Amino acid sequence: MTLENISCQKSFGGWHKRYRHRSRVLGCDMVFGVFLPPQAEQGGKLPVLYWLSGLTCTDENFMQKAGAQRLAAELGLIIVAPDTSPRGPDVPGDPDGAWDFGLGAGFYVNATQQPWAQHYRMHDYVVDELPALVEAHFPASEQRGISGHSMGGHGALVCALRNPGRYRSVSALAPISNPMACPWGQKAFTRFFGEERARWKAWDTCALIAEATEKLPLLVDQGDRDDFLAEQLKPEALEKAARAADHPLTLRLQPGYDHSYYFIASFIEDHLRHHAKALGLA
Repeated sequence: MTLENISCQKSFGGWHKRYRHRSRVLGCDMVFGVFLPPQAEQGGKLPVLYWLSGLTCTDENFMQKAGAQRLAAELGLIIVAPDTSPRGPDVPGDPDGAWDFGLGAGFYVNATQQPWAQHYRMHDYVVDELPALVEAHFPASEQRGISGHSMGGHGALVCALRNPGRYRSVSALAPISNPMACPWGQKAFTRFFGEERARWKAWDTCALIAEATEKLPLLVDQGDRDDFLAEQLKPEALEKAARAADHPLTLRLQPGYDHSYYFIASFIEDHLRHHAKALGLA
């Protein structure tokens, strides 16, 4: 598969690069960012953290705002940030032009309903196609971690829970923990999967935890001044599901923090170190 390099910046002794490629899974061109720490030029393969961003974001938000490169360079950790949805003139968006569904809001699922099913297969893209591409073109090992924010936190938890053995570590910041029970998730799932709620369970963290065969420890941070906390994010549902399933969860409610990248930047070091330990870097 051909990669087109579209930008390149030196950062903390490594390189942040952006690439465009044609996605077979999504049926459109996609862009992703990759931070290659200095160790990438020294031979050998390095573990990878896949970061999934939230609603309205692209591959650039995390790389520009989270401040993760300094510690990733110290640890020898590659970071890969895909876009949040398929893009392009042939990809349908929200019919009403809303920001919380469609373009920029793919929810990291495999849609089954038309007109979404042809392109909205972000789960398979993140779990299979993108890692295969990264591992073929960069000094990236098969040791993978996954993390994300908001919709991307939902995506990270679901990708890990649905694919035992695929990841060595998982974490999330302010994830949409129980999409079946919140307006963002209900809107997306109705369109992607239809009205039958039984189909939604395969994409809901709280439902997946109940049946998980692998119990990767979950690290979740949530700000207590997050405007979306009560209606959309529902960390209490995640805590209840993890307790019922005896699934290891560290849920930290952070006083005074909101949903922004100021929150993410404040706790990204804890998350990188969480992944580094599981990936054998610390």
